[in-house]
Amino acid sequence: MSNFVNKLYQNNTIIYKVILFLITTVAIVYLFPKGGQFKYDFNNGQLWKYDNLYAPFDFAVQKSEAEINLEKKQIEVNTKRYFTYDSSVVNEVKNSFEIRITSVLLSDSLTSKQKNSFKQIGLLIIDKVYKTGFLEVISQDKISNRDELVAIRKENAVKDVPFKMLLNSNEVLKIITENLENNLNKDRRSQIFSILSEVIKPNITYDADFTERVIDNETKNISYTKGKVSSGELIILKGDIVEGKKLAVLSSLKSESESKVWTESNYNWIILGYTILVSLALLMLLLFLKKYRLEIYNNNNKVTFIFFNVFAMIFIQTLVIKYNSDYLYVVPLSVLPIVLKAFFDARLGLFTHVLTVLLLGYIVPDSFEFIYLHIIAGMVTILTVSELYKRATLFISVAQITGIYMLTYFAFSIIKEGNASQINLDYFILFAMNGLLSFLSIILIYMYEKVFGLVSDVTLLELSNTNTKLLRELNEKAPGTFQHSMQVANLAEAAANEIGANSMLVRTGALYHDVGKMVNPMYFTENQTTGVNPHHDLSPRDSAKIITDHVIKGVEIAKKYKLPDRIIDFIRTHHGTSTVYYFLMKEKEMNPDTDVDIKKFQYQGPNPFSKETAILMMCDAAEAASKSLKVPTAQSISDLIDRIIEKQMSDNQFLNSDITFKEIETIKKVIKKKLLNIYHLRVEYPE
Repeated sequence: MSNFVNKLYQNNTIIYKVILFLITTVAIVYLFPKGGQFKYDFNNGQLWKYDNLYAPFDFAVQKSEAEINLEKKQIEVNTKRYFTYDSSVVNEVKNSFEIRITSVLLSDSLTSKQKNSFKQIGLLIIDKVYKTGFLEVISQDKISNRDELVAIRKENAVKDVPFKMLLNSNEVLKIITENLENNLNKDRRSQIFSILSEVIKPNITYDADFTERVIDNETKNISYTKGKVSSGELIILKGDIVEGKKLAVLSSLKSESESKVWTESNYNWIILGYTILVSLALLMLLLFLKKYRLEIYNNNNKVTFIFFNVFAMIFIQTLVIKYNSDYLYVVPLSVLPIVLKAFFDARLGLFTHVLTVLLLGYIVPDSFEFIYLHIIAGMVTILTVSELYKRATLFISVAQITGIYMLTYFAFSIIKEGNASQINLDYFILFAMNGLLSFLSIILIYMYEKVFGLVSDVTLLELSNTNTKLLRELNEKAPGTFQHSMQVANLAEAAANEIGANSMLVRTGALYHDVGKMVNPMYFTENQTTGVNPHHDLSPRDSAKIITDHVIKGVEIAKKYKLPDRIIDFIRTHHGTSTVYYFLMKEKEMNPDTDVDIKKFQYQGPNPFSKETAILMMCDAAEAASKSLKVPTAQSISDLIDRIIEKQMSDNQFLNSDITFKEIETIKKVIKKKLLNIYHLRVEYPE
C-alpha cells in the first residue's frame, strides 16, 4: 500500500492532486457544524436591512443565556438550605452525662433523692439544648440572614425553622449557665457545668449534598422558552432596530430554522452545498498555484503542505466553536500567512489566508466581523512580518497584529453599541492571547522544515554562514570561485533589496551556485593563478563539456551535502539554457564546413523561474564578464552590463521568472553602481 502511495505521489501528480483535493474537501465538510444556515444576517443594535419578516411557522421564543443564568442564580439563592437532625446524639449525650454525674456524686454524702435531683437538672438542660438542635461550628456560616427559614430533616420528616432557633456553642453555654444558677450552689454548679460542657455536642449538620440535589432538580425544571410566535405573525419591519424582544425572537427563529433545515429531508442537499463551497475555495487555491506559482503547483510536497495548513486552521477553529465559542478569537489564524510567507512568498500567504477565513466565515457567529477582522490582520501580517531570523522583527509584528485586532474590534463595538461604555474588555484579553500564540509560528516553521523538507529564512541564514563545511571546501579547492561567489552574493543581495525580492534567499543561492567548479577548478579562469590555461590542450567541444558540467556536478554535490531544493534551484538555473559562446565560436572557426550541434555547447537549464534566480543569472554573468575588461571605466562597465543582460533577454532566459522590464532596469543600475565601487571608479561628468 505504501509503495502504491509513493508511486502515485512521485509519478502521477494530477491523480495525486485530485485525491488530495477530495480528501481535504471531505475532511473540511465533516468538520462543519451539523446544522443549516439562517438566510438572514443580523446583530444587536443594527438596522433590519431586509423586507418585513413574518413567522414562517410556529415557534417558541427562547430565553437568552443571561436570562437562564439569572433564573439559576435566583433558584440557588432562594432555595432553602437543608440540615440534618441526628436523634441518636441526644441519647448518647444523656447516657454520657448519667455515667459522669453518677461517678462524681458517688463519693458525696447525699441522699438518693438529692442525687436524683441533680441528675434531673442536667437532663432537663440537655432536653432544652436539643429541643431545636445544636448546630456544628462549620455549618454556622452557611446562612448570613439568621431570620431565614431553613429545613431540618429529622428521620423521614422535614420541618422549617428560623435559622436563629438553631443554637451555636455560645448559646448552649448560656443555657447551661442560666439553668444552673437558679437551682444549685456554686460548687454543684461548677461540677455539673463542667460535665455538661464536655458531653454536649452538635446534633445538626449542614446537608450540602441534599441541598445541591434540590437545587439541581429546581434548575432542571426551568423553562427555556418565554412565549410563542404563531405562523404569519409579524416579527420585524424593514428599518427597525434589532434589539430587545425583536432580537430574542429573531435569535429563536434562527435556531429553530437551522434545526428544522437539518432534521428534515434536506440532509443531502446541505452536504452538497457545503461540498460546493469548500471545493470552490480549494479549486481557486489550486488554480492560483497553477497560474502564478507553477513551481509550487508541480511539487506535490508543497501542495500537500499548503492544504494541510488550511485544514489545520479550520480544524482548530471548529473545535473552539464546538466547545466554547467565547474563545473564537484566541485561535491565531495569522500563523497561516506567517508560515506560508516564510516558506514561499507574501502573495501566496495572503491568498491562502483569505480563502481560509472565507470558509470559516460561513460557520462562525458574526461572520462579517470575523472575516473583516482576520483579513485585515492577515494583511498586516503580510506587510509587517519579514526577516523571521531577526527575533525582534517578529515581536514587533505580533504587537502590530494584536493592536490591529483590538482597534478593529473597538470600531465594530462602538458601531453596534453606539458608545464605548458597553465594550466587552474580555475580548482584548483574547486578542492578547492570540498574539502570544502567534509566536508558535517559529516552532511550526522548524517542525515543517523537518517534516516537509522546506527551507525558511532561518535556515537560509545558517546556510549563508561562510564557515559551513561545503563553503570551506569550496574556498580551499577553488579560492577564485569562492571570491567570485562572494562578490555575486553581494551584488544579488543589493539588487534583491532594491526590487523587493527575497534578498536572503538569493544571497544564499549565490554563495553555492558554483560549487560544481570544485571538481575541475583549474578549468575556470578565476582559479588559474599560474597563467596556464588547460583548455589549450582540449577541443572546443571537450572544453564546453567541462564548463557546462559544473552545473550538473554542482547539483550532485549540493544533494550530497543535503542542501534544500530552493538552493539547488539556483545552481540549476544560473546559466539557464545559454551557450558557452566562446567555445561555440571556436568550434565553428575550426570546422567552418560542418554543422555544429549547438546542444553540445548549451547548458541543460532550466531557465530562471523566479525573480531571485533571474537576479543571480544577471549578477553572475555581469561580475564574471567585468573581470575581462582590461581597462574598466564607468562607460565600459555600463555598456558591458547592458550587452550581457540584453543578450539574456533576447534569448528568453527570463520568460518564466515573473520579472518586469522596470525591475530589470533597476537591477542593471544596482550592478553598475556596485561594480563601479568595486573598481573604485567614479562617473566623469562634463565640465
